[in-house]
Amino acid sequence: MIEFEPVDLTTEERRLQVEVIEFLEQELPHGTYRPGLGFSAEKDPAFSRKLGERGWLGMALPTEYGGHDRSAVDRFIVAEQLLRWGAPVGHHWVADRQSGPVIAKFGTEEQKRTFLPRICSGELSFCIGMSEPDSGSDLASLSTRAVRDGDGWVVSGTKIWTTMAHEHDYVIALTRTTPIEESGDKRNGLTQFIIDLASPGLTATPIPFIDNSADFCEVVFDDVYVPADRVLGEVGQGWAQNTSELAYERGGPDRWLSSYLLVEELLRRDGASDTDARPSPELLDLLGNAVANYWVLHHLSLSVARDIDRGGAPAIESSLVKEMGTRFEQDVVTAVLAYLDEAPNTLDSSVFGHLLMTAALTQPSFTVRGGTNEVLRSVAAKGLRPSGSSR
Repeated sequence: MIEFEPVDLTTEERRLQVEVIEFLEQELPHGTYRPGLGFSAEKDPAFSRKLGERGWLGMALPTEYGGHDRSAVDRFIVAEQLLRWGAPVGHHWVADRQSGPVIAKFGTEEQKRTFLPRICSGELSFCIGMSEPDSGSDLASLSTRAVRDGDGWVVSGTKIWTTMAHEHDYVIALTRTTPIEESGDKRNGLTQFIIDLASPGLTATPIPFIDNSADFCEVVFDDVYVPADRVLGEVGQGWAQNTSELAYERGGPDRWLSSYLLVEELLRRDGASDTDARPSPELLDLLGNAVANYWVLHHLSLSVARDIDRGGAPAIESSLVKEMGTRFEQDVVTAVLAYLDEAPNTLDSSVFGHLLMTAALTQPSFTVRGGTNEVLRSVAAKGLRPSGSSR
């Protein structure tokens, strides 16, 4: 059964929200930087280190490993404001969102002490090694394999859509360590590895996207040697670990805020500057629909964070938030384009012009990255299935 408990922020959590906004107003005043759309923002290690210095990375990780023993809700508050601001979060985003928590949950003591303090300081960056060229949305059909070789493992295969693999430090890769014919189920016999992206035999090649960016990469493992102490969790338990990891990836504000700044800049451009004037009815309709949906998704996503703080594993709820959120992100872009009734102008160098062009070109990817809508609906449907039902 899918449940979203009604929640709100406490007084102390609202203080944190104000603190983050004040920091961003001072660090990134409007008009002094080029904002990004959601978590696909620029990579700025120096900015990430400033967040680390303030204790805003690794917030929910244990203090003994450089974290701050704060809640998932606290992390949600910081992340929401960073995304709303279009801040350059590209360096630390994946490491803070999921690599750190998954290492804290499944890693060895040595792995925790090696990686977590440097994630919390904003020093290390990570990417996700899940998708493969021939697997589509069926992640369990992956073919990248890891074979024992003395005291370590040799990894061979290809991952794709691995964001910023050509610039990040490590990838957590899901591999097959037991052939399907031996494991009996394609979800069995999978293992996660923490792999240095500078390893001999590993090649990360950027893939040009329609908007001329090249953040996505193809990562080829050509007999890459991985020491045994870089196995994450238990050999053969990669599918269960990966499923747990997706709760961090899918339920956060990054799945419904990608086009938020586009609406904010539209309001700056077309909103009334004279108190006696009013925006057009068309703009008011667009804003009303957007704000109502943002508020609903905010509370659903916040509910997921509260559940994580209670020790829950809201994989189904996270999938539903992601499915609803990414469709909404696309709907916002469609609504803005319909309101303007004109194609984006490639010569418009304003902040709004830049965001509009980027949003129009990348909009189709919103419902694909992090799991397609069809797969997410299947996950949610399983949560609605009555107990004991075989249908």
